[in-house]
Amino acid sequence: MTINLIAVVILLGGWGCARLFARLGLPNVLGMVFFGIICSLTIKGQVPQLLWDAAPFLKSLALIVILLRAGLGIRRDNLQAAGRVSLLLAFVPCLFEGAALTVMFAWLWNFSWPVAGLTAFMLSAVSLAVTVPAMLELRHNPAAMKNCAPTAILAGCSVDNVVAITLFSAFLGMATSKDSAIGEALLKVPLSIAAGIICGALVGLLLVRWLDKKYERIRATEKTLILICVAFLLAEFGNMLQIAALLGVMTVGFVFLQKSERIAHEIAAKLSKIWVFAEIILFVLIGLSLEVSAVSQAGLQGLVIIAVGLIFRSLGVLLATAGSSLSRADRRLSVMAYLPKATTQAALGGVALQHGLPEGQLILAVAVMAIVVTSPIGLLGIKYANRAFAD
Repeated sequence: MTINLIAVVILLGGWGCARLFARLGLPNVLGMVFFGIICSLTIKGQVPQLLWDAAPFLKSLALIVILLRAGLGIRRDNLQAAGRVSLLLAFVPCLFEGAALTVMFAWLWNFSWPVAGLTAFMLSAVSLAVTVPAMLELRHNPAAMKNCAPTAILAGCSVDNVVAITLFSAFLGMATSKDSAIGEALLKVPLSIAAGIICGALVGLLLVRWLDKKYERIRATEKTLILICVAFLLAEFGNMLQIAALLGVMTVGFVFLQKSERIAHEIAAKLSKIWVFAEIILFVLIGLSLEVSAVSQAGLQGLVIIAVGLIFRSLGVLLATAGSSLSRADRRLSVMAYLPKATTQAALGGVALQHGLPEGQLILAVAVMAIVVTSPIGLLGIKYANRAFAD
């Protein structure tokens, strides 16, 4: 099959399955992964090498778009309104789940600590693709907005992703470098995060000022292209300098929104259109890359590990919201909103495989299992929690 025909099959098939699953009340990303698995079982051998060569770039593009959209969606006043709760939700659930899963992977699957850590924090990110649309819908509900719960969740889950990705990157560096000391590498994480934020802020300030001066001369599509290219460069140079480059990319989006709302809204609209294609390609590719034998190998132990992670994540959410002004219904909504996994797992699930780690296929398998299990549970849980606001 030609690359053009494969591309058409992926886009139309992924879109069709996404629509079908959405009609059934299930997350659309689940339909895309399902279609990718079908392709893996039927036409995987006919996929041209060119697509496999382009897959890392396509996944990186999807990740850049995710982070830019997250940054462009965080307002300073919303962060201040959510206050302490959003800050705790950004760190506590992710760290609780990541720590528990690191121990589980090292104990049950005999992963080395760096590989266990990268797998754990790949899984510990909440799904922006499932949670964000649900919270944006709730913003129109006065009862839900009484204590700013959706705002706190939106702000918290955006930073939750960055925390997970940053720690994933740190453990990946340890796993791929033979002479890395775990303790020394972990001590560098706070410095890496600070450097990522500073670099992202500087790049964002310089770029938004330049684009603002050239506002009438440069179309919105061109502004978006420039921002994506700059974000790619920031990510590449950041990785070379061993700083939290992905956090820097998100910071660029945040700075754009604070300094020029008109440019930020234009770019956000264009990124939403790009995401329509990027989302299909990302989730179909993760299903297509999957080896069914790896899923069988993960088996019941994989499900147990995912369940333990969700329990610790839920405990982290309850701890983060304890003593706050949030009602019982708000806290129940927060727990459910933090369960789904999809986008980050799809973007990072194949990274270990790309780096040649022997555990790569098993890591990809558990990423797909997490998407299939948690995204419908989380979406249905959010719908159930929403009923409390309607009563």
